[in-house]
Amino acid sequence: MLLLLSGGPLAAAEADKPKPSVRPAFGASAAVQDDWIGKRNPYAPEYNLHDALGLPDWVSFSVENRLRYESMDGQFRANGVGGDQALPMQTDAWLELRHNGFRAGVEFLDARQFLSDSGSEIGFSGGRAVNLNNTEVNEADFLQIYGAWSGENVAESGVDMEVKLGRQTLDMGSRRLIGRNVFRNAVNSFTGALFRFRDNKDKWQLRLFGVQPVERFPTASADLMNGRHRFDEEAYRAYLGGGMAEWFDVAYKVNAEAYLYYLNEADRPGVLTADRELFTPGVRFYRKPAKDQFDFEAETIAQVGNSHATTAATDRKTLSNQAWFQHVEAGYTFDLPWSPRFMAMYDYASGDHSSRDGVNGRFDTLYGVRRADFNPTGIFGAVARGNVNSPGYRVFLAPRDDVTAFVGHRLVWLADRKDEWVGTGLRDATGKSGDFVGHLIEASTRWDVSSNLALETGWTHLIKGEFARNAVTSPATRTAAAVAAPRDKQDVDYFYVQSLVRF
Repeated sequence: MLLLLSGGPLAAAEADKPKPSVRPAFGASAAVQDDWIGKRNPYAPEYNLHDALGLPDWVSFSVENRLRYESMDGQFRANGVGGDQALPMQTDAWLELRHNGFRAGVEFLDARQFLSDSGSEIGFSGGRAVNLNNTEVNEADFLQIYGAWSGENVAESGVDMEVKLGRQTLDMGSRRLIGRNVFRNAVNSFTGALFRFRDNKDKWQLRLFGVQPVERFPTASADLMNGRHRFDEEAYRAYLGGGMAEWFDVAYKVNAEAYLYYLNEADRPGVLTADRELFTPGVRFYRKPAKDQFDFEAETIAQVGNSHATTAATDRKTLSNQAWFQHVEAGYTFDLPWSPRFMAMYDYASGDHSSRDGVNGRFDTLYGVRRADFNPTGIFGAVARGNVNSPGYRVFLAPRDDVTAFVGHRLVWLADRKDEWVGTGLRDATGKSGDFVGHLIEASTRWDVSSNLALETGWTHLIKGEFARNAVTSPATRTAAAVAAPRDKQDVDYFYVQSLVRF
């Protein structure tokens, strides 16, 4: 899927009246497409509930449904057997009222997944396979409940301001550390305060926030598969805060960001954590793609603090975190039919060299999203932003105004051969299994049939390298008992097709 990502809200709409557009600026809910100053979504679908119900201009209302079928042939996670399939469905309803700079909104999300069973394996946590978790299922809950005030050129200062209070989703910068999930079925949200200050000439922006992450419930795979419902709650012993400064068009259309985030968490009833206390500073420079021009992005992130190696109640050893992350990409868009763009990219996220040295060197992506950089998540999600060393390239094409596509290739190594292939449960503490995970080949296409309907499909092929084939806990064959059996050295194919309907 070609994700059209945004580091923040849309630029101010040219007019308050929404205008039909085939291509939405963000492949997710309309709740993130309204301008934060209070102007209406300029990408509203041609046929929409707002107009059908005759609602006034100070009301925004939308309903969206996304249905995706996923299929995976083969396995790469520890002790995995055979392939899998899933049918995730996401239904989103959003209502916002506005008056003289004030806004009040509520967003309701229902995220379900069908076809999963006790034989499914979508992740690995606490030393065991996870059949289904609440990154994919979060039935019938409130994603956002907020009140906000915003104003332009406040007190003739030349500064636009916003204050947003309550439960809300957050998109910060590249979204690698804090972002609203797009491909994933369930979505991160937070409860607290967001303050925004922006030069009304669009030269700079400052955002400050202090929030508590929202804990999705239930957590047990059996409860999720049986459809048991429990409303989400704020993680009252967890705190996330920080700020980001942004400068636009500093020189030669280059934009810059600098930020610092702080996360502090502790165990709470029914929820065990790694007791993370992390300081995460970073800088980012980027130039957006444009025809007949070069573009680039470079982001460097450091991470220090303390944590435990696992979430186990018996794990009481405090480790010193010393980790870092680097992303670099460079591209060029040709002024040719289909607007071809070639992009080379590289990602490095440090790993943990030893479990006995008192240091945790594995980078923690906090509440970031990874689809845009690596691969589809869902039942696949082979590469995470931790202990990874991965160059690659992509070619983007737009055969028509309503069709976008890309093909890509990544080579994936472990940053440290003694650490885990994050999220798979595969680890060789001796390092003898090597560090080459394999090749990821991907192709994806999106067709915006109309402003109300978008169709997408994608295929990813994992060619296993020495580590994926030989690590001690590699997946067993379809017919053998898990641990002692010969490893399944078969490559993995993942396929998805989805529809997104918006009203």
